[in-house]
Amino acid sequence: MFQTPTEAIYGGVPGFAILYLLLLIALVIFGLRARHLYVLLRTGRAENRNDNIGKRTRAALSALAGVRVLRGVSRKDRAGIGHFVLAWTFIIFFVNYAYLFIWGAWHEHLSLLTLGNTFSSGFSNILDILALLTLVAIIWAVGRRYIIKPERLEAGFDAAIILALVFLLMITHFWGEALSISMTEGASGGIISTIFASVFGNLSANTQKTAHYGIWWFHMVILLGFLVYIPYSKHLHLIAAPFNVFFKSLGPKGALKPIDLETEETLGIDKIEGFTWKQLLDLYACAKCGRCEVSCPAYLSGKPLSPKELIEDLRVELLRMKGQGDDEAKHELIGDVISEDAIWACTTCRACQEECPVCNEHIDKIIDMRRNLALERNKVPEVTQRALESLMLRGDPWTGVLYSRAYWLKELEVKKLYDDSDVDILYWVGCTAALDERNMKVAIAVTKLLKEAGVNFGVLAEEETCCGDPARRIGQELLFQTQAQRNIETFKRYNVKKIVTACPHCFNIIKNEYPQLGGDFEVVHHAEFIARLIEEDKLKLTKDMNKILTYHDPCYLGRYNDIYEVPREILKLVPGSETKEIESSKEKSFCCGGGGGHMWMEEAVGTKINAMRTEDVIKTEADVVITACPFCLQMFEEGISRKNLDKAIQAMDIAEIVEKVI
Repeated sequence: MFQTPTEAIYGGVPGFAILYLLLLIALVIFGLRARHLYVLLRTGRAENRNDNIGKRTRAALSALAGVRVLRGVSRKDRAGIGHFVLAWTFIIFFVNYAYLFIWGAWHEHLSLLTLGNTFSSGFSNILDILALLTLVAIIWAVGRRYIIKPERLEAGFDAAIILALVFLLMITHFWGEALSISMTEGASGGIISTIFASVFGNLSANTQKTAHYGIWWFHMVILLGFLVYIPYSKHLHLIAAPFNVFFKSLGPKGALKPIDLETEETLGIDKIEGFTWKQLLDLYACAKCGRCEVSCPAYLSGKPLSPKELIEDLRVELLRMKGQGDDEAKHELIGDVISEDAIWACTTCRACQEECPVCNEHIDKIIDMRRNLALERNKVPEVTQRALESLMLRGDPWTGVLYSRAYWLKELEVKKLYDDSDVDILYWVGCTAALDERNMKVAIAVTKLLKEAGVNFGVLAEEETCCGDPARRIGQELLFQTQAQRNIETFKRYNVKKIVTACPHCFNIIKNEYPQLGGDFEVVHHAEFIARLIEEDKLKLTKDMNKILTYHDPCYLGRYNDIYEVPREILKLVPGSETKEIESSKEKSFCCGGGGGHMWMEEAVGTKINAMRTEDVIKTEADVVITACPFCLQMFEEGISRKNLDKAIQAMDIAEIVEKVI
């Protein structure tokens, strides 16, 4: 029978006692670092993330199972496979090591590197298969990171250390198991280790024993070194990520949290300690994989914003602190750590958060810093400031517009709620459709469809005012809350129950963020409502279009509210048409460039985002690009015109398409 380490190491000296001493030292070093990181988190503001424990647990288990990591595989990012393998190797080998340390010292027949005969041979095979797949993944990772060198990955020394440690752990696992099998009569193990065992069969018993214990101790030292190194490295995410997923926001996607304007001493965030502990936990969880970066329209168009570097720069600033509550970082958060240009470059499209495998929340940090610039420092881009002033004085952000809110209604018979509030539906027009000449055609098309279907609806006309989305995304929280409360009072005065709107920004903020201020209403986007009318046979699509159509997903309809298929289902019903998909569509749709207040910002650096999206449309060779957002429509109109393609490509709203073929 194979000797246990207690009996054999150093001539009877208890080998596991030495191992436990080393483990204790490693745990102390690990614990001191973990405590320091925890203290740094505690410098952040309080935030309740302890609700709905069951849902949070399921999300964390899903993350541990690699579901979010594997999502990238279906999106042409094969690195997700490697991360999936590494994640499960980490989990299964952790079980193995836990058993070894807890029970190994007292169990007479325990194989030193696997559970051997104690558990079924199936577990040994799982360990072997995972170890082999991990070696393949490591070789693949080295090739990608240091030979192929994709832009989003950093070929740093830190990554090399981690890859080397994991590689050595897997190699010594095979060697140790192979020697254990070879030197123990009747022993069985994993299929791959058994194959390796034949290589050592010709060695003498003493040579095998010496090699085995040498490899065993080498393996343990690497393991404990790995344990010590993790919390000091970028691979801290191995520990932080499951917690980050557990504490992720469970509210509507992308919904910003309100500021208590009466009690907050500082409006917005101007120092690292101003973030909440959960926002700081994001910094630990970041894997620096770069998936956010290569999905960000600001970054890809040459703007001074990288979501990955945003998180990394904030993490570096956090780690500069000593961890005491009264120790403030010496750098100016806005300016020194994160540039104002980077803060204003974000279109709030949520592509970064959609791609992040560890559920980091980038946008709320950017908006918090915008709030400080807008509310505390009054430092807002000039064009944007004019839009905010217009919103404050006139109730809309469109400066210089001469039309009234009800101008588009001049030739239509539509109920106005101040004349007749007996309606089933409030059609919320939105500033852009009411005041922009091109988008007025969308408002008219929606109105004609509602009338054709016999819907009892009305509008607020002159009483309608901005929903407040531009103000909130720009950081002017006070103006947003003023607008929202005014609208909520209006809705309640007319006993509004159901709202239909053609603007995803209005739809999102009234549906998902007005409830924060006491405004709970049923809100439906016009694409969904039109689809329902078609399904109920109240609208019949009968006229041939004879066009090639392609659909662009608005960010606030798609990534914010998961409405992807409804517009496509409508287009499939358009007679005589052919539909083509843009390469970057649905969850990976590229932003038009108008969100996050960018409809009222100058794009002076890099390539125009709408020009890049227009190029995507051109590649489809479609005759018409259809969207379901007034901002997207305007951006396409401008992008198409700039390329002198007005006669070749039309930009239309989904409502206009339906109105043409009924």
